[in-house]
Amino acid sequence: MKNPSARRRGRPPAFDRETVLAAARETFWAHGYEGASIADLTTAMGITTQSLYAAFRSKADLYRAALEQYRALGAGTFSALGEPIDTVSAFERILQGSAAIFSAPEHPKGCMISTAALNCASENDMIADHVAALRRRSLDTFAARIERGIREGDISAETNPRALARFLGAIVQGMSVQARDGASLEELLDIASLAMSELARHRV
Repeated sequence: MKNPSARRRGRPPAFDRETVLAAARETFWAHGYEGASIADLTTAMGITTQSLYAAFRSKADLYRAALEQYRALGAGTFSALGEPIDTVSAFERILQGSAAIFSAPEHPKGCMISTAALNCASENDMIADHVAALRRRSLDTFAARIERGIREGDISAETNPRALARFLGAIVQGMSVQARDGASLEELLDIASLAMSELARHRV
């Protein structure tokens, strides 16, 4: 007769990586990197601590994987930057899409990257640096799209691409904070509309 306890000590049950990663993503999104404990994560993911470390190696690596999954959620919105449309229309889609994502009722409010790891203990500097690098990458992408608009003739040659990119990045980050504080979709769209009025001043 087989020993039941021996079976329990065997290989842990398999789980769908993307499903448990989504649960971790939601937990980090709601509580931040430092605010989400291993107990919080394993409870949300429905797995043991041993399984978490076996699959993702560390909390930091789990967080990085969750960030990548989060970025994939907004890929459709940010794809506007590469489409054959004018610069103002591209950023209008980004701002309106961000407002929708930040205020959606089915997940935590705001942007997981914009407000993530802004203040960390020194032992988590690598995480803070990683998230800051993602934000810088977004600014670089914004600036490159504005430069393209200048080359293609729909944005004024007098425009400072980097400054305008930082302005738009600040709007996105500000919308994220406003959403965390309870701003509705309509209120976020009002912010986006004001930002679009400023961007339109650079249109040729």
